Amino acid sequence: MNPMALHALFAPIVGPTGVLLGKDAAPYEVDHRRLYQGHTPLVVRPRTTAQVAAVLRVCAAHGIAMVPHGGNTSYCGGATPDASGTQIVISLERLTAVRSVDPIGGTLTVEAGCTLRSVRAAAAAAGRHFPLSLGSEGSCQIGGNLSTNAGGTQVLRHGMIRELVLGLEVVLPDGQILDQLRRLRKDNTGYDVKQLFIGAEGTLGIITAAVLRMGPAPADSLTALVAIDGLEATLALLGRIQSAFGDLIETFEYMPASAVALACQHFSQIKNPFEDLHPAFVLVHLPLPSALTGLHEAFTRFMGAEIEACRVRDAVVAQSMAQADTFWFLRENIPAAQTREGASLKHDVSLPLDRLAEFERRGQMLLATLAPGCRSIGYGHAGDGNLHYNVSPPVGVLPGSEEEQAFLSRKEPLMRAIHDLVAELGGSFSAEHGIGQLKVSELVRYEDPVALAVMGRIKQALDPQGLMNPGKVVVGR
Repeated sequence: MNPMALHALFAPIVGPTGVLLGKDAAPYEVDHRRLYQGHTPLVVRPRTTAQVAAVLRVCAAHGIAMVPHGGNTSYCGGATPDASGTQIVISLERLTAVRSVDPIGGTLTVEAGCTLRSVRAAAAAAGRHFPLSLGSEGSCQIGGNLSTNAGGTQVLRHGMIRELVLGLEVVLPDGQILDQLRRLRKDNTGYDVKQLFIGAEGTLGIITAAVLRMGPAPADSLTALVAIDGLEATLALLGRIQSAFGDLIETFEYMPASAVALACQHFSQIKNPFEDLHPAFVLVHLPLPSALTGLHEAFTRFMGAEIEACRVRDAVVAQSMAQADTFWFLRENIPAAQTREGASLKHDVSLPLDRLAEFERRGQMLLATLAPGCRSIGYGHAGDGNLHYNVSPPVGVLPGSEEEQAFLSRKEPLMRAIHDLVAELGGSFSAEHGIGQLKVSELVRYEDPVALAVMGRIKQALDPQGLMNPGKVVVGR
């Protein structure tokens, strides 16, 4: 069906400004990392759940494939159409209402197009706190966060976004509206069907709204940067902090010296807060409740004892919000520093905490054999077992050079070796970025065949025509 014929189908539903064609549709055809360039005949932008349902009913009647689209921050091409020109894009960017805020019950009901920043702001305005924290919070949308089961820097205490959801509203592939917008903490009424759609990346339906859990807003917070010997010592420190401060610890981010050096090299405003470049660094953050006074002093004493016992090398506890922001700026700009350095092979892996240091050690040995001279930087959410394990060419290889292309040509065997090691150690090749179209073959290789069969049955039951986000997550559909 040509674009104008499609326009005639959807414009009466969403209005003339709700349909984009030609160059106006181009931004929706390429993914965030520019790994995939697709083509769509048009973009449909509904404003309400009823309009989403009407659009899906038309698609079902005409056999039109659909690609749900949020803030376009996917790392795996999950919101990008293919090159066939037959898949329409359905953007949720105009579903931006905050439907209700219940500070007593600690719930927030929002539509899928709300940015994460606006959701956090709505919680803050009610004197509460929504704990999902991502670097892309100004552009990522809550529907996309739910569809990919987003993680971030506070999973250690609060879990993935799946654990922050009480209810969902979803439009199914045939246009039916599944209304599970319940604000209940206890609800044992059969299968918890909303969980099917969290992490499904739009392959089973389109999330249009959600009831999210809020927590108390902290009265204060504590941020520290700790210099330490390496990953094994880092995980031992985590255990001691948890023994001393319970589940107050919210963030525990690991940065090897190579990552910090790279950030300092590419961002002049980043300075190493220590005199020496230690083997590794840990960013620690604890929100402080108003009823528990003296925690800042207690943590400072704790770190002093750690240094005296030679379990850590050094530590700086931020004395102001500005100083804490400099620590966060360092952590958040490691990915950007790698981009400025040139090409890298990115892996988003998670492992049991007691196998994380072994993975790092054996990963270095693998690279020394398969790609001598290449650099690995494994940084990220060590507190929950998630490392962003990226591999770069040797020092001195220039971006765009033949040497860099030769390095990139070895992507498949390097990735395979790393993911095989992760699987051997009981880990996952996809910790928080999802599957999209990038990792479908990896899912087939590493997932339990029975689990794959169950996924296929669920997909067939809910989307028998295979119209929802084809080519993503589920093989062959």
